Amino acid sequence: MRSPVTGIVTLLALLLVVIVGYMSLFTVQQTEQTIVLRFGEPVDVVTDPGLHFKAPWNSVINIDKRILDLENPSQEVIAFDRRRLVVDAFARYRIKDALRFYQRIGSIQAANVQLTTLLNAALRRVLGEVNFINVVRDEREKLMLRIREQLDREADGYGIQVIDVRIRRADLPDQNSQAVYDRMKTERQREAAEFRAQGGQKAQEIKSKADREATVIEAEARSQAEQTRGVGDAERNRLFAEAYGKDADFFAFYRSMTAYENGLKSSDTRFLLRPDSDFFRYFGNPSGKTAGETPAKP
Repeated sequence: MRSPVTGIVTLLALLLVVIVGYMSLFTVQQTEQTIVLRFGEPVDVVTDPGLHFKAPWNSVINIDKRILDLENPSQEVIAFDRRRLVVDAFARYRIKDALRFYQRIGSIQAANVQLTTLLNAALRRVLGEVNFINVVRDEREKLMLRIREQLDREADGYGIQVIDVRIRRADLPDQNSQAVYDRMKTERQREAAEFRAQGGQKAQEIKSKADREATVIEAEARSQAEQTRGVGDAERNRLFAEAYGKDADFFAFYRSMTAYENGLKSSDTRFLLRPDSDFFRYFGNPSGKTAGETPAKP
């Protein structure tokens, strides 16, 4: 019969084996790389994902191998032309040498602090060699590439590879921006006033030309009308003279009837004349002749 002590010893042995086995296994994720430490000293770096073995007394530290973001707070930089700029930039990096990274820095938080210092220094060096307009508009891509190269060289000693550096915003300080805005506004107002003055001058020239042409056209039309009226009056006088020569009595009768029509209107027309006046001769005698006149020969 088996002794109870033997069973207890067996259980303890199995428990010890399980504990040792558990302490000898570790898992590496696809997004991590693992450093194996022996009493605090690194002895191995494992980058392949999966299940791995180690000595039970060794420990492991997992380090992210994905691309990490570095958000840099806005910094004031002085350009080559002594213009102050507020630059907002960020960087992306990854840990390419986990052992060197652990020995030189040790953690992601410490790496962010160190890279922020290096990035600000690179920004001041590169942007301090160019003018304001190059940073804002002309050469921003080239400047970001230069900053990335300098930062990558300095970060290589920490086992870090800088993937990209981007300048998100590069503007003048608020007080300078307001002054520039006011100056631009004044310049635009001056240009607008100049354009309005030129437009007014052009409009006045067009109006003067149109008035001059209208005056000329009216004068020509008036002259032509006077000429046409003169021709008509001459023709009328010719017709009157011809009619008078053919029948003087009828012409005198026609002239008197026309005078009656034009003079005796229905709008309260009054005449103070003698009844036997020459104007009313056709009222006393249908032939228009007085007692002493003889009929005209045809």
